Amino acid sequence: MTEQTPAPSNAPHPYPGKLIIVEGIDGSGKSTQLLLLHKWLESKGHKVFFTEWNSSELVKDTTKRGKKNKSLTPTTFSLLHATDFASRLYHEILPPLKAGMLVLADRYMYTAFARDVVRGVSPEWVRKLYSFAIRPDMAFYFKVPIEVAISRLLGGTRGQFKYYEAGMDMNLSQDVTESFRIFQSRILSQYDKIVDEYQLITMDATKDIAAQQDGMRSLVDEALKDYKPRRGTHGRRSLFWRRFDVPKSE
Repeated sequence: MTEQTPAPSNAPHPYPGKLIIVEGIDGSGKSTQLLLLHKWLESKGHKVFFTEWNSSELVKDTTKRGKKNKSLTPTTFSLLHATDFASRLYHEILPPLKAGMLVLADRYMYTAFARDVVRGVSPEWVRKLYSFAIRPDMAFYFKVPIEVAISRLLGGTRGQFKYYEAGMDMNLSQDVTESFRIFQSRILSQYDKIVDEYQLITMDATKDIAAQQDGMRSLVDEALKDYKPRRGTHGRRSLFWRRFDVPKSE
């Protein structure tokens, strides 16, 4: 009898706060939608904390150096991102959840399940790696055709793809745009599996920004109708919330 591989818990977390996350390939518009949701939730009086993928001070410099030197193997990449995730989960995500706040995460463990597997890491291994993760209360997946994503990114301010973003480390194509197309298309295929496996809420990311936001707000509003912020286990709420104030966007 084979031992079952541990997987991230599918049971609701026990904390009074709510965790809302967004997923999608680069160019899906997920970050824009989460920013708009953030502002809307704050306008309704909610205390909100924001966190994003690969932002922990613990590994940020190491990851940056590895990317600059182009020395990251798929397994190293995976372990660095898992370390980043663990650091942010225990130091940034869980404390505000325990204090009854709303936590918004731009990317969650599902990003690793898609990207790492496309890079050749075992699906079972990467799920076991994130077995400590808690289940989000709401997980949105912004689905977009690859050509739309390419058009958005190349038409934006940067005008070109980054090395790892385009999967250039996988030798898919010498042309960076074609490499991006192949790499991100494979990630889209993995997301299709993840949506079914973890019941992510699929959003049509080809719709205009306002329509997407209206749909997202409607779903979140319904999910929060019985939500009442409660004092957590981390001392006075007012002091704790000030600790997690998010700087105003420029």
